[in-house]
Parts: sequence; structure tokens; C-alpha cells
Amino acid sequence: MAWENRTTVTEFVLLGLSPSWEAHLLLFVFFFFLYVATLFINLLIILAISQDRHFLSSPMFFLLGHMAFLDLCMSSFAIPWALFDFLVQDHQTISFQGCMAQIFFLHLFGGSEMLLLMAMAYDRYVAICHPLRYASLMSQCHCVGLVLGSWAGGLLHTSVQLAFTINVPFCGPNHLDSFFCDIPLIIKLACVDNYSLEIMMVTNSGIISLVGFVALLISYGLILSAICSRPPSEGTSKAISTCTSHLTVVTMYFGPCIFIYLRPYARFTIDKAVSVFSITVTPLLNPVVYTLKSKEMKSAMRTLLAR
Repeated sequence: MAWENRTTVTEFVLLGLSPSWEAHLLLFVFFFFLYVATLFINLLIILAISQDRHFLSSPMFFLLGHMAFLDLCMSSFAIPWALFDFLVQDHQTISFQGCMAQIFFLHLFGGSEMLLLMAMAYDRYVAICHPLRYASLMSQCHCVGLVLGSWAGGLLHTSVQLAFTINVPFCGPNHLDSFFCDIPLIIKLACVDNYSLEIMMVTNSGIISLVGFVALLISYGLILSAICSRPPSEGTSKAISTCTSHLTVVTMYFGPCIFIYLRPYARFTIDKAVSVFSITVTPLLNPVVYTLKSKEMKSAMRTLLAR
């Protein structure tokens, strides 16, 4: 393998979240129920949308179904591994290839969801600000293109990250103070000056996250401005409620990304808690926030459960 030729470190030691065995048991229960709830809710959303022609023909629900799938993937790339680690008292190791694979999937799913959130903001902008052109601008073909573009952008993003990281020599130490691999932790263990890696991380993850967040805030600001300029009605309050839920999801998603990836050099103890939130809690809260704001989705999910 080419990876072994580039590094003397063949595995990394994951220190996890706590050295205490009692804490491991509590964390196992916490992570297990969060993971099961995430799987259940996101799968329920995907099934409800896939079995209803109305939802499949609606751009907003079509994109929501793909976001539920990404949340499912995001919670599954590291949590099952963490659950296994919690049941083992000693520190767990992960191979160099496995660590690089975790980084690849983390940024593939994360970058794709970032772009998908932008696509969902565009959908709401067209629906509210240009309703007469909505059918043509958000046709089924265009929606599929937005989803494929999100995956392509995520693949490009993670490929750039991995291209830099995989060629870095690691010669020890090999301890990672986390339960999964990520760029900020890995580059601290490099044998060479990691200045260029820090700048790459800030540019490719931090600045992109910040620019995307600001762009989404401006987009929803324009949407809310357009809504507020109209006479009050039931449709207006529904549109405001939808935008509010979208902004909540956007903040939950982009906040941890900006906090973790926009700070070169310095690492804080709270970083671990932020990482846990983004990997375990956000994939559960995203669909909950969306479904609670949609009577149609709640009704479809109840019907599906009744079957």
C-alpha cells in the first residue's frame, strides 16, 4: 500500500471521551439511544417521502429526504465504532487507512450537506420571492441536479483534504484525543511543520463554512424581508415558520464547523464537546426541527407508523 510507504505510523490510538469505565457505560447508553433515535427518525422521513408522490414531486420535501439520508450517513461513519470502544476498557486503535477513511467520509457527508442546505435555501428563495417561476426553476430535473451537485462538491472538498493529509509523514506520537479521526487532530501529529496544513484546513473548511453561513444568512434575510413586505396572512406566517426552522438547522450545522475549522494552531478543551454535538446531536435535531414545522410530514409519518 502507498500509505505505509509514506509514514512510519501504521495506526492511531483513540483516547475517547473519558478514561473512566463507569463513564464509558453512561456514554454507551447515551450514544446508543441517540444513534437509534437518529436512525429511526431519518429512516422514517426517507420512507415517508419515498412512498408519497406528493412529497416526491415537491422540491422542498425531495431535498429534505436527501438531507435525512446525509444525516443518517453522518451519524453512522463514527458512532458505531465509538459504541464498540465504550465497551472496551483499554484505548482502542484505528489503522492509518481506517483513520484516512473516516476523514474522507466525514468531509464527504459534511461538505455535501453544507451545499444541500444552500440548495434548500435557494428553493425557499425561489418559492417566496419568485413564485410564478418556481415550477420552471425548481423542476424535478433541476432538483436532481442540485442533489448531484451537492455530492460532487462534497467529493471535491474531501478529496482536497485527503490529498494534503495522506502525503504527510507521521512518525509519532500517535494518540488522538477523540473517538474519531479529523483533520485538526491529525495535523498536530505530523513530523513536519504543519503551517501549510493549518492554512489548508482554514481555507478549505473554515473559510468555506464561514462564507457559506454568511451567504445563507443573507439569503434568508432577503426571504424574510420579502415576506414582511406582504400583507399578513396564513401563508405569510407559514413561510416565516419554515424559514425560522431552516435558519435553526443552518446555525446548528455551520456553528460547530466554523468554531472547529476556522482556528489554526489553537485547540481548546471544548472542541471535544463541539465535535460530539456535531456528530451525534445535529443529525438527530435536523430532521426533528424540519418535521415539527410541517403538518404534512407529521401526518405522513403517523400514517406510515400506523401501517
